Amino acid sequence: MKCPHCLLAIHPAARTTLLETAVIPAIEAGPHQGDDYQILATLNVCPNCRGASVDFERYDFSSFLFDKTTVFPAVGKFNPAPPEVPADIADDFNEANLVLRLSPKASAALSRRCLQGVLSSHGYTSHNLVNQVEDALAEQDASKSLPSAIRENMDAIRNFGNFSAHPITDKTSLQVVAVEEGEAEWCLEILRDLFDHYYVGPSKAAARRVSLASKLAAAGKPSMKLPPKS
Repeated sequence: MKCPHCLLAIHPAARTTLLETAVIPAIEAGPHQGDDYQILATLNVCPNCRGASVDFERYDFSSFLFDKTTVFPAVGKFNPAPPEVPADIADDFNEANLVLRLSPKASAALSRRCLQGVLSSHGYTSHNLVNQVEDALAEQDASKSLPSAIRENMDAIRNFGNFSAHPITDKTSLQVVAVEEGEAEWCLEILRDLFDHYYVGPSKAAARRVSLASKLAAAGKPSMKLPPKS
């Protein structure tokens, strides 16, 4: 498993406790309605950072796992935004990630505002999100244009029914509207790609240039030509 605190892959020290035996409620669809199951709580301790996490699991009496939910700490489907991402944009992404399971509509609203923040900070400043997406896709400057894989995914945003049917502006980005199945998760995936392109990749490239410049100086070589600051 991956530690929700330090994000390393670990084999935790775990302790499991049987909490209760219950019956799967009729409100839950599926072939196991009415079956008995066991509720277990598992405490995991990370051997790296010593952080604790707690999972609730439901098993039937043949040890079939119905579902598993991490109840502490609060975690989302994806890792938190990378540290290179500006704090205000990262906050929206992280919150959208956390509420995805509970409310896809709320998650999509936060993702829309996050997407607006990313695009605005890179020069696409229309007050309408769909126009911002179109401007990014139509970028003619090769140094600013998106890779083809991200372009294709970004283009899909315009085909989401309620995403494009409602005028999403800088004043209505947090409006909660109905979303299609999978739309909220798709938005988070697109944001992760944009984070890598706009923030993580350039930061790593800059760090490599600094390292190379240091090595050239140590070897008495001419300094490398740095790209102009944007």
